[in-house]
Amino acid sequence: MRKSTRALLAAALVLGVAAGPALTPAFAATSPAVTRTSGPDLSAVIAGLPRADATAALVRVGGTEGSWRGSTGVHDLETNAPADPAARFRAGSVTKVFTAATVLQLAAEGRIDLDRPARAYLPDLIPGRYARVTVRQLLNHTHGIPAADMPGETVEEWYANRFVVHSPEEMVRSATAKPREFRPGTRQHYLNIGYTIAGLIVERVTGDSYEHQVERGILRPLGLRDTYFPGADPEIRGPYNHGYQTMRLDDGSTGLRDVSVWGTTDGWAAGDLVSTTADLERFTRVLFAGGVVRGPLLEEMFTLPKVPDFKTGDPAAYSAGLSMKKLGGREVWGKTGGRWGYNAAIASTRDGARTLVYSVNSTDAKGQDMNPTALRLMLATFGAPSE
Repeated sequence: MRKSTRALLAAALVLGVAAGPALTPAFAATSPAVTRTSGPDLSAVIAGLPRADATAALVRVGGTEGSWRGSTGVHDLETNAPADPAARFRAGSVTKVFTAATVLQLAAEGRIDLDRPARAYLPDLIPGRYARVTVRQLLNHTHGIPAADMPGETVEEWYANRFVVHSPEEMVRSATAKPREFRPGTRQHYLNIGYTIAGLIVERVTGDSYEHQVERGILRPLGLRDTYFPGADPEIRGPYNHGYQTMRLDDGSTGLRDVSVWGTTDGWAAGDLVSTTADLERFTRVLFAGGVVRGPLLEEMFTLPKVPDFKTGDPAAYSAGLSMKKLGGREVWGKTGGRWGYNAAIASTRDGARTLVYSVNSTDAKGQDMNPTALRLMLATFGAPSE
């Protein structure tokens, strides 16, 4: 059994989560607002918010096996108004799915070759030591390029630097100035930097902005009107539920700070997307049905490289844009994301029989472990880990 699977199972047992969708842990606080039920009922899973780990949750389960929608928690801790189920939120690394899909669309158009070195597209930015890193390796995290240097190591330091604007070129130069972590194609290390470089390749081959290319190929065709890229704007446009982070406050105590306004230029093509559960559910459904990336190139998103993880030695878990876990006896493909105050995810069985999209306003969204509410949702929707 893989270590990641053991960790999920152990967490499920600690949380009292049973295998399968019929979860019924009891929470004493207000009931969720359920807008429609015809599939698995997750009301008990998200009941009781706000609580220590999260202040709100927005959930959609879909697919041919039935559907369910619910929201719980509060819009903000000052008014305690109910959470807005249509609110926008920071999707974090779910952005990578959009980036990978855009690169694969350009590959289908013959404008990007997945087997071509990234340096061939960005000779002025990628140094010779990384001359053999291919576009495919950027997408499946087997490139060996280390992370860029960023200001701050603690959440308090990150918060102090939350309005610093990072350019993707500066981040790439910072990362590629370092020695490689491993020979390209021999290990997998999940990092943002490969997707930062991929975003720049999109811009170089199209002569257009990365953001406009995603809009052209995905957002407009799918009608994702509430999904956008914030650029250097640290605020979320339109309605949103406030995000909070546990950290040291100005008086020296530890408590919750409103972190809704926070720049995301450090994420860019790897993690700055803003969206809604409705938009992400539609994107997931159409993507898995072959309506975003078509033919053999879609299989890039459902193919794991046969290499070990750089840190754990476990089999690789990330493909181009997605990751895979076996839950409830089925392969579940998707992507989670975290920005301060917000956890998000899209997930689906390969055949689209069951899908899950959630936004959880986590109070430790970038912590070492998966948010308890998010974990409950994942396991309640798909079932316990399996091999």
